[in-house]
Amino acid sequence: MRIAAVQHDIVWCDREANFARLEPLIAEAASNGAGLVLLTETFSTGFAVEDPRFAEPLGGPSSAFLADMAAKHGVIVAGSCPEVLPTSERDPRPSNTFVLSRPNGDVHRYRKIHPFTYGGEDKFVRPGNQFVTVDIDGLRVSLFVCYDLRFGDEFWKLANETDVYLVPANWPSSRREHWMTLLRARAIENLAYVVGCNRVGEHGSLVYSGDSKIYGPNGDLLADGSDGGERILYADVTSEEVASVRARFGFLQDRR
Repeated sequence: MRIAAVQHDIVWCDREANFARLEPLIAEAASNGAGLVLLTETFSTGFAVEDPRFAEPLGGPSSAFLADMAAKHGVIVAGSCPEVLPTSERDPRPSNTFVLSRPNGDVHRYRKIHPFTYGGEDKFVRPGNQFVTVDIDGLRVSLFVCYDLRFGDEFWKLANETDVYLVPANWPSSRREHWMTLLRARAIENLAYVVGCNRVGEHGSLVYSGDSKIYGPNGDLLADGSDGGERILYADVTSEEVASVRARFGFLQDRR
């Protein structure tokens, strides 16, 4: 399957402006043969956790946009958005929800397990508590979001059932070396593809340099967005390549 990671800017809390920006990029990725198009973390709002416009209901405009794009272009479209769960009377905070929409209308949701306490996300966003791995025509795809990348033990837990890790992000350029190093480390130590899709642009004092990457299961760089600016990264991924690398390098079986 060809995966496309859309490295894009975000207009702060203006969903319609972001939908208008993203639709032609999704269409371009689909026309170039992508079967899965990955957008960034909080692709429709930016990381606006303190803004009252941030949250939306379950199945709200952002997830509806993903579903519409998937159906219209015949590809899987994914990214994260803030959704308030039906149990909101117990915890009104939204979850930072990675929504993966298929063209047939099926939807998978992973709720970010690790809110970013350094940036105050934990005060405004409720944590998830379940891992999600999706089978896409035999390709096993595990979903994480941004800060989750720092917790390698959780990637390890899913390694034997994972061919591809998807990691949308809003990771600022001040810690860009951490982002790039951790993406490659997760690929090397788990012998799996890692797709990191990060935003570009600025908001307030924060600058986002993109640095989106797609790594192969041996840590090889397959696509690179470190030149900055909006662009689409592509890589062809297969479960057979993961199996081949793991057969040659039996590292996973030696874990204790």
